[in-house]
Amino acid sequence: MVETIKSIILDFQESRMETGVPRRLHIETVHGKAAVFIGVRRSGKSTYLFQVIQRLLDRGVPRQNILYLNFFDDRLHNLRQHNFGLIAEAYYSIYPEKKNAETVYCFFDEIQAAPGWEPFVDRLMRTEKCEVYLSVSSARKLSKEIATQMRGRALSWEIFPFSFREFLDYKGIESEGALSTKKRLLVQKSFTEYWETGGFPEVAGLGRNLRIKTHQEYFHTILFRDLVERHDISHPKAVTDLAHWLADNTASLYSINSLTGYLKSLGHKAPKSAVSDYLEWFEDAYFLFTARIFDPSLARSNTNPKKVYCIDHALVTSVSSGILVNSGHLLENLVFTALRRLHPEIRYYRTKTGREVDFIVSMRGGTRLLVQVCESLAEPRTRKRETAALSEAMAELGLKAGTIVTRNEDERIETGGGNIEVVPAWRFLLELPESTE
Repeated sequence: MVETIKSIILDFQESRMETGVPRRLHIETVHGKAAVFIGVRRSGKSTYLFQVIQRLLDRGVPRQNILYLNFFDDRLHNLRQHNFGLIAEAYYSIYPEKKNAETVYCFFDEIQAAPGWEPFVDRLMRTEKCEVYLSVSSARKLSKEIATQMRGRALSWEIFPFSFREFLDYKGIESEGALSTKKRLLVQKSFTEYWETGGFPEVAGLGRNLRIKTHQEYFHTILFRDLVERHDISHPKAVTDLAHWLADNTASLYSINSLTGYLKSLGHKAPKSAVSDYLEWFEDAYFLFTARIFDPSLARSNTNPKKVYCIDHALVTSVSSGILVNSGHLLENLVFTALRRLHPEIRYYRTKTGREVDFIVSMRGGTRLLVQVCESLAEPRTRKRETAALSEAMAELGLKAGTIVTRNEDERIETGGGNIEVVPAWRFLLELPESTE
């Protein structure tokens, strides 16, 4: 096994890295803590690791001081808790002079594929002169295992598929500062493309059929690798049927009871506890997200119906039946993922009279952002309904501003208690900050 690991290490050091489009993720490493990158499969975590490696090389770090292993490599399949020490043994048998003398930069990609890795990383950081970077496709790996096994020796960053700004970077379109008429038209045209293709880096530039095929492959890999295999699910068809229902009902309300009833109607014997687990595992894999109602009472927040969103609006169109999903729901999903990149807790709001506002986000510094999503306000009844819900929520929360995100409309509506900004989606996405810092 040592010889195999040695050849993998040397192969990487001689290979050419594909660093892709620079991501707009700014990380800071802390001595004695592993940097962990977490996100859905195919969101660009490996490429981001390569970007970090390239920055180290540009700083003058020798290539020999980079130790990179991808745990999806079949040759590492037999690595388990009892023989992780072979990694350090293999590396230092190639470079014995570096042990305790030079910093070694360790990059372990998709490390959740190797059971029992946490104590190894913890020990490596305590006993060797090294910096450690990890990528994982599971939130639970981070929150539970790392917290207990690594005793706080990790800082984590989320990696999502391309944001609209990153998509513009991929297209080579400058999005900073004031936009000239020509640049604005280019940005709007690119938004139409982003609307069609979504943010997964691999599908950018693909034709429609290939894009759908690729999205469907992601969908099945997430289901079977991240759910069925990882959690040893004995009824995979129930999970698949549930995933399809949730994709079909993106941006809609659900309850555990209604989902359990739905699976029962298909002949699945999945109890409520199992359905609850499935949902948690979908979130764990960064495939689906839930938004709870905004309520000071945790009990009420948990018992009220929740809304479901997918990691990528275009993935929804590729895997859903197309019967229930409409473009208004997809626009709402797109806005949700843009907000979720910045804030872990996105809620929906219900006014005292029962009107609903799609998103309320608690910002740093105690301010709150209210966002309603509506494809178009051209129809007077729609306009009245959306503005009434938002202005009512603004009054209840004591806010002077609210936002309605549309496909193309742009105006300011003055209400008795403040202003409602109506903005096209492309501009809303560009005006969001790149981070919460």
